[in-house]
Amino acid sequence: MTDVISLLTFSDTSKAFTAYRSTVIDVDNQSASHPRKTPRLDADSDSGSASRSRDSVKGKNVDRGGPVRIQVHGFSGGVVGSALNKVSDNLFVRLSRSIRALLEKGSNELNTTYEGVYTACRGVVCVAGRGEGLYEMLKAEIHRCVNRLAEELEKTNKEGVEWIGHFVETCAWFEGQVALLESLLTYFDRAYVLKNPSLPSIHDLAFTRFRERIFSGYFIVEKLQKGISTWVTWERNEGQVHIHRPFLKELVSHLITHHVYDAIFERHFVEQTREYFSKESYQMVEVEKAKAKVFLAHCNQRTNEEQGRARDVMLDGTIALVKDAAIRALFEGRLEWMAKEVFMECKGTADLKKAYALFSSVDGLPVLCREFKAYVQKTVQDLVKDASKDDEMVNRLLEFKSFADTTLKEAFIDPSTKQNNQDFSYGLIDAFTKGFKARRNKPAEQIAKHVDRLMRHGQRGISDAAFEALLDAALALYRFTDDKDVFRTFYHRALAKRLLLERSASDDFEKAMLKKLKEKYDPEFGMGDHMFNDLALSRDIMREYHARIRDDSSANKLSVMVLQRSVWPFLAREKDVDLPSSMQADLNHYTTFYKIKHQGHKLDWDHSLGTATVKARFAAGPKDLTVSLYQAVVLLLFNKETEIGYRYILEETRMDDGELKRTLQSLACANKKVLKKRPAGKDVNDNDVFYFNSEFTDPRAKVHINSIQAKETAEENQRTQSHIEGDRKHYLDAAIVRIMKAKKELSHEQLKNETIDAVKSHFVPDVSVIKQRIDGLVEQEYLRRDEEDRNLYIYVA
Repeated sequence: MTDVISLLTFSDTSKAFTAYRSTVIDVDNQSASHPRKTPRLDADSDSGSASRSRDSVKGKNVDRGGPVRIQVHGFSGGVVGSALNKVSDNLFVRLSRSIRALLEKGSNELNTTYEGVYTACRGVVCVAGRGEGLYEMLKAEIHRCVNRLAEELEKTNKEGVEWIGHFVETCAWFEGQVALLESLLTYFDRAYVLKNPSLPSIHDLAFTRFRERIFSGYFIVEKLQKGISTWVTWERNEGQVHIHRPFLKELVSHLITHHVYDAIFERHFVEQTREYFSKESYQMVEVEKAKAKVFLAHCNQRTNEEQGRARDVMLDGTIALVKDAAIRALFEGRLEWMAKEVFMECKGTADLKKAYALFSSVDGLPVLCREFKAYVQKTVQDLVKDASKDDEMVNRLLEFKSFADTTLKEAFIDPSTKQNNQDFSYGLIDAFTKGFKARRNKPAEQIAKHVDRLMRHGQRGISDAAFEALLDAALALYRFTDDKDVFRTFYHRALAKRLLLERSASDDFEKAMLKKLKEKYDPEFGMGDHMFNDLALSRDIMREYHARIRDDSSANKLSVMVLQRSVWPFLAREKDVDLPSSMQADLNHYTTFYKIKHQGHKLDWDHSLGTATVKARFAAGPKDLTVSLYQAVVLLLFNKETEIGYRYILEETRMDDGELKRTLQSLACANKKVLKKRPAGKDVNDNDVFYFNSEFTDPRAKVHINSIQAKETAEENQRTQSHIEGDRKHYLDAAIVRIMKAKKELSHEQLKNETIDAVKSHFVPDVSVIKQRIDGLVEQEYLRRDEEDRNLYIYVA
């Protein structure tokens, strides 16, 4: 070490390195030779011996413990130890001053180059061995530097965002100076600090002190958070980007560098966000009474703004926290109100999709689903209970169902599966089912009539697929009703009229519809197959009948449909119209023919659904009038008389009073008035007088006036309802007896539940009706009560 120091203190006239010559001494023979000179081989001539000789010359076999002479020429030095201490002190002082100058903001006292600082550090650490002293000196300088920075930050007059700008500038300066020190004091960091694991590196030492002094002090942290609040509040209130937003970006970077981002920035910002939007929510809803749709749009706007601001300034992990804090603060205590109002005000799927996303982000989907279900149920109940618009009920239900289905498909979608949210789907079904219960029987009746209208009107220019979609939409409503027997009964009657009056648009669609109903909904729709069979057999019989009569017979225009009473939904009439003698004669002739062919069969004539074509001569020209058989009987009376009173028509036709008035009303009071009456009016009275309207006109040569047959009268509807109630009693009686026969003994509650399960595929009975049927069966001795337990029923064999 002494020799090395002597070399470092050579005089300017020294030529030590150029004059230096070394001599290698062989220990064995004490001979010396020049190191670059290779001796000749004496005994060994092989390559191995040559190699050994070269190794020997290079010193590999030389005893390294031997003496090595170094001659230094032209040097005149003093005492070596004192010189080393003097150099060491000079280097240490120079290095201390440099470090102090580097850590003093605005200082220009660095009187050496960065290379000089680097060399001095190397000498102090590696040569003088004063690493410990250097470490203590550096630690003290860092402490003084940080204290000065803290005092400067505390004394500055700047406030808010401008103060943050000053703070960012201070952080940047300090971090830059520490980085510079790390590079200049590399030998110290690597040669001394690394060998002492208990000592922190220059970087850690400086940053730890900075963090402890700057970020642990209440004053500076308060100023920081106050500036953050000032900045974000201004941006939220003004809706603009603050001119000093870049300060905040830099601040976030510095806080991350010092590992205090979470504690100082993120937590404070999230809490401030929650507090700000809680106040804003209260102001909008409680004070300003904002509508749900407006508030929803505001929430979306605010969350998008917060998300954009956080994405621009903060870490990725903070973005979700800020957005969540904002939306939860806005929605806190508002979920129930929002969920109720949003369905009343938001009719578009776009708004509802935004609402779904917002509720999902605050775990509010159960609340939204519950209110969606309640909204759907209330809407369906209102539509079903509106008796003034019964004819529009199904169309209104279909329109609302379409809206609900579209909402499910486009708005209520689970982001993870990209499928409809099943809770909302099940809620929709349950809501429609409960909504239909608000009015027993009527929804099922109106659905059947709606399908009847579709089947009568046909496609009307739309494709087969589109027409089938209309039918499927109507049947989708049928699934929601408990009154399956009501739909079946009304559909059965409407189908019978369509087939007999030839009002169906397509027999193929009729058969396809019956097949679908039978296979997917109710096996009892198989009665339609029997109806088509009856019509086919009737046509075959008519062809045979026409082949047997004369060509000039009036019966050639006769068409008779022979129907099985058990298949068709018509009751036998106790009283019917008296036909003209010529018509009656043709019917009698057909009856004779049929009975000869089918002995033992009985024919009962029903003229209510019969039709006829009457040729009428008006002033504008002749017309073929397609009318009901009842209408034809009335019109034929005017071949004999010009004016006829109501009482005379009633006596001649022997028609039911109500039926006759309805028939005359269709001829004299409807749009197509082939008759006129005195006095004029919409109602037919007993004293009215009717006369032929020779001035009747119509652009078509064949005029249909028999639409009265296709329409259901109030009396028919009442008869159908009575028929349904009667059938239900038989269903219940049969179900109760069948259950008791199998179980032998059941309590009242058990029998009630078993009965409901047995008939629920047809209808859901009232509990009071079940009790009445049980009591009736007890009276008829199908059941009996237990003598000890009157609540227990026992089957009587």
